Amino acid sequence: MNDSRAESPAMSTKAGGPGAFARFDLARVPSPCFVVDKAAVEANLATLADIRDRAGVKILLALKAFSMWSLGDLVTRYLDGVATSGLWEARLGRQYFGGEVATYCAGYKAEDMEEVFALSQHVIFNSPMQIERFRDAAYEALAGGQAFDIGLRLNPMHSEGEVPKYDPARPHSRLGFPADQLRPEHLNGVDGIHLHTLCEQDFPPLRRTWEALKPRLAPYFDRLKWINFGGGHHITRADYQRDDLVEFLKQVRAETGCEVYLEPGEAIALDSGILVGEVVDIFDNGMPVAIVDISATCHMPDVIEAPYRPAMLNEQAEGEGVTVRLGGPSCLAGDEIGDYRFAARPEPGARFAFLDQAHYSMVKTTTFNGVPLPSIAIWDSRDDSLEVVKRFGWETFRDRLS
Repeated sequence: MNDSRAESPAMSTKAGGPGAFARFDLARVPSPCFVVDKAAVEANLATLADIRDRAGVKILLALKAFSMWSLGDLVTRYLDGVATSGLWEARLGRQYFGGEVATYCAGYKAEDMEEVFALSQHVIFNSPMQIERFRDAAYEALAGGQAFDIGLRLNPMHSEGEVPKYDPARPHSRLGFPADQLRPEHLNGVDGIHLHTLCEQDFPPLRRTWEALKPRLAPYFDRLKWINFGGGHHITRADYQRDDLVEFLKQVRAETGCEVYLEPGEAIALDSGILVGEVVDIFDNGMPVAIVDISATCHMPDVIEAPYRPAMLNEQAEGEGVTVRLGGPSCLAGDEIGDYRFAARPEPGARFAFLDQAHYSMVKTTTFNGVPLPSIAIWDSRDDSLEVVKRFGWETFRDRLS
């Protein structure tokens, strides 16, 4: 459902429903708290592994969407490794997840490259200019015994994004080298091509993107070892065309002779987590307004940035219940989550939860305004086991400052 008060194009929530969380007791965890269902994550991973095996490709977890390293061993059992966005994520991937580490950064810094080369199996650059700038350092690392491929990210010059802000192929994009400028010398020393233009999308946009790029890339197929289709693929969503994807990936492998990679992020954690919150105050200002301990600004920034309206667990149907505007505890005037329908007017202490918050929300939290970070818990809906794996003290806020 879109937020009718948003002034810019809004994204729709892709939450598939509460699933097992319909029976989870929200009082079992501190508030606020991310609760991730291990069973749901494993079901998503199994779906992705099935695609990987049937299509004969490799699938990496994009840590930018889901970096929950306490489940790293579980991810490793199903996927081929991780996709990282720079040195720090590469460190996290190497330390807590197994398999390959593919690192892409829009702009590397020289002082990071020695360690990036040491940590990664694929080092993907945003432009041929950066490849040339770090070519000597790369060759030195390779001569010293490091083993990694060099990749180039391309902008296929074909847009499929629903919201321009989230479209890497929009005009004047900074992400990827324009495919219409690609020349043979740009691929000197390059082992693979990376492209990522999708956001929470199903299969047809991927096919259209490839058909747009293929004529430009076809002359170079025999020079490439692999092609990486990046992320944004909602493969684990119930309506995704998975059989079509498998056949497409087989076709790409056959026509290019290249190994094929996918880097889903949200698909690993889709519908696997909730964010539990609590009402701390409520008053009337033309409508009931509740202050809650969840901040859109600090805990769910995509609510403001996308914008979008997250689905709420057990929200009443349209026209039923009491509509309450929920806002966070920060001093930012725009720290509003949205208007939600409760069965009855909630009182301070009432618990509630937002659905599908394991991906992106968890990795994008901040301590702006001294707002505490949510705890993190792992629940397994198969045996009802629960463990709070992380609590944050005020030191987390203090140690970011000086």
